[in-house]
Amino acid sequence: MPSLNNAVVLVTGANGGIGTHFVHEALARGASKVYATARNPRTWDDERIVPLTLDVTDPASIRAAVESAPDTTVLINNAGASTPSPGILTHTDQEIRNNVETNFLGPLFLARAFAPILSAKEQPVLIDIHSVLSWYAVAGIYSATKAALWSATNSLRIELAGENVHVVGVHVGYVDTPMAANAVEPKTAPADLVATVFDAVQAGAYEVLADETSVQLKAGLSAPLEAVYPQLKSVDV
Repeated sequence: MPSLNNAVVLVTGANGGIGTHFVHEALARGASKVYATARNPRTWDDERIVPLTLDVTDPASIRAAVESAPDTTVLINNAGASTPSPGILTHTDQEIRNNVETNFLGPLFLARAFAPILSAKEQPVLIDIHSVLSWYAVAGIYSATKAALWSATNSLRIELAGENVHVVGVHVGYVDTPMAANAVEPKTAPADLVATVFDAVQAGAYEVLADETSVQLKAGLSAPLEAVYPQLKSVDV
């Protein structure tokens, strides 16, 4: 089973609520080093944490990260973007491109860039943070990009299996971070999410359903669309 003991972990979006917990929890579980990446990396009070500049939407920045972190054994694609309102048709070109580049292309290109590095290591792991909205399209472009990442993770899992890279996809509903500040629904504490993810990784799981909402929505994927989206029942055809 994959282990975090002596692992070298790279976390994207490390400045955020979830990312910060990934950094600290990885060390608590035995990681020897964590690359804490962000567009504008912060300072940390632990010499085992290496701040690293990384813009997941910039190919040159990705190449620089690969050169700076060749000892990475665990890659956590955590960085993400959202929009202030749901929908696709109402958003600007820039809002759409930002979501596609941050939530889908960024993690995919990082996985491609780090695949040769990971495949040469012992017990390598790739973790992609999806969303319950991968399966529930009420968030428009955000849902679309997370659905694309879910599909890409499934493809990466198959492609990297022969390289012994363990690929994990994480689904969760609202997490108690600034991104979900306006949500009134129940929220998962970031620390609880990260603990659940690492527990699953160390158990050899391929997929994490981090809350009851994720469990219910995955179970409902085979349901008729009218049951998933009751608003369709009011549409005349």
